[in-house]
Amino acid sequence: MSSKKSIRVLVVDDSPTMANTLTALLTEEPRIEVVGRAGDGNRAVQLARLLRPDVITMDLLLPGLDGPAAIGHIMSQAPARILVVSAVAEQRGVDLGFQAMSAGALELIGKPNVTNAEELRRWGRELAHSVCLMAEVPVISRRPRAVAPPPMPSGARVDVFGLVASTGGPPALAEVLSKLPRDLPVPMLVAQHITVGFTQGMVRWLSQVCELQVGVARDGERLEPGRVYFPLDGHDLLVDSIGLARLQRSHGGPCPNGDVLLNSLAMAYGRRSGGGVLTGMGEDGARGLLAIRQAGGVTLAQDEASSVVYGMPRAAVELKATDGGTPLALVADLILQSCQRPSFRPARGPEGGPR
Repeated sequence: MSSKKSIRVLVVDDSPTMANTLTALLTEEPRIEVVGRAGDGNRAVQLARLLRPDVITMDLLLPGLDGPAAIGHIMSQAPARILVVSAVAEQRGVDLGFQAMSAGALELIGKPNVTNAEELRRWGRELAHSVCLMAEVPVISRRPRAVAPPPMPSGARVDVFGLVASTGGPPALAEVLSKLPRDLPVPMLVAQHITVGFTQGMVRWLSQVCELQVGVARDGERLEPGRVYFPLDGHDLLVDSIGLARLQRSHGGPCPNGDVLLNSLAMAYGRRSGGGVLTGMGEDGARGLLAIRQAGGVTLAQDEASSVVYGMPRAAVELKATDGGTPLALVADLILQSCQRPSFRPARGPEGGPR
């Protein structure tokens, strides 16, 4: 989309006050034009068909059709880029958020819980920035047919696997994790960029769609096979030299940080580490994936055709952190192929001999 063309936005919220606030904040960005407002899910579907907006900001707790149902209708009738703006404090809203992403929403943002005018404007600038980024994302209405996966390096066997994702990541993670067996012989660690307040909801949602044990890591916890670990809100997840999970507060940049996670796996596990970069904006994860490859580990990146946003995977491929791209439908197969062996071995530290 040309930067000179206005970004047409439909605001969906059942609160007139919040709709007014969102409209005012968004239109402070010169490129954004709010072309319509809807106060319920049915009206949102009607206006999406009529106005064909570039981006829709969508509340979830709506009269009539709720957010996920409305998104499902919109994506089948008038596909658009949908940004969920929901109240994190409301548990039902958090859970509905991940249903919304399954239905086709691209991103989740928590509604502002501030009274300070400057903080509200700062949040509004972040929202407008997200809308502008979303406007550049191609609208995907269906997934391509899977093709044969690239061959796994001969003799490749990993003891741990890390995944990094951003925009479009939760549904991608759901597809991958749902295909992995309960007795997966390695632990999985995930860095999914997400708004503070949504991590626990994502963990609950993923637990419902896969057989693996999904949870939030505890600092100092020993990693166990068949488990999926996420960091606490506002923290990065990494692994120390003896294979213990470590949490550290994020300091700017993507949160949680994928490079931090993958670099730590390369350091702790060397050639027994595995990593993948899935759909997302930016470059996070590319350098960490390169570290795993340089250590002799297994690496993959989601291909362009199946990515919602081919930013992070592209960066990984261009950095030569992996060979080409892997269709999302085949990522789980490659993970399984890379870890087929009798048993899981914890990481060994500097005193524990060669990796």
